[in-house]
Amino acid sequence: MQRKIAVGAFNTANLEGLEAILGAAEELGLPVIAQFAQCHENLTPLEVIGPAMVHMAKRAAVPVCVHLDHGETLDYLKKALDIGFTSIMYDGSVLPYDENLKNTRLAVEMAGKAGASVEAELGSMGRRETGSGDTTGEDETKIYTDPELAGKFAAASSIDALACSFGTTRGIYLTEPRLDFSAVSRVRSATGGIPVVMRGGSGVSREDFAKAIRAGVRKINYFTYMDKAGGSAVSAHIERQKGCLLYTSPSPRDTERS
Repeated sequence: MQRKIAVGAFNTANLEGLEAILGAAEELGLPVIAQFAQCHENLTPLEVIGPAMVHMAKRAAVPVCVHLDHGETLDYLKKALDIGFTSIMYDGSVLPYDENLKNTRLAVEMAGKAGASVEAELGSMGRRETGSGDTTGEDETKIYTDPELAGKFAAASSIDALACSFGTTRGIYLTEPRLDFSAVSRVRSATGGIPVVMRGGSGVSREDFAKAIRAGVRKINYFTYMDKAGGSAVSAHIERQKGCLLYTSPSPRDTERS
């Protein structure tokens, strides 16, 4: 907060991604947030990846926050807290305001007992964290965060951080993002200065990252383009191997014959 910087928050749905995130943070000597989103449950169950995240975070040479991203149900949030996650995010952004607030307050109560922090979301960036959905570039489900409402929500819920919708998009950017940095500043001011979270950070330019941080963003979520880079590298490797003779170890029967 005092240094006016943002901490990178990276989703991981496998062990390789987790090792890469922590390895890069240690190489740079910077704190990091390793997070797992509920919508990735079909890729790797929380009960499998969660304990590994907590274990490796404790062994890391830099401070690591283990965060549940986009928790959609209170039961799932509790499961993450029981595993040892140090932070949770309740995403009730698609719900009516009163229901979102009610569930967020319950999440804060649960997290408080575990000594964990809580992030919530007000407004909507559309599309799920998987990047699926809209392919036209126009997402009519976007709802920009209202600063005045954000102030009331933060005060009534006692959250530790608020995800703010100010023009970013989850998934692949199909059109140039139109970011309203003044919305970040106004939300930060209205909420008494609690950290503002930038969701949909992939695809944003370095210049716009800097502007967002100056406006008050203190946590930046990044996943889709990291995931895309991994997929592209695998595809390129497979392409390079086409036509190559693949080595296979001999079977026991072949060994006996020789």
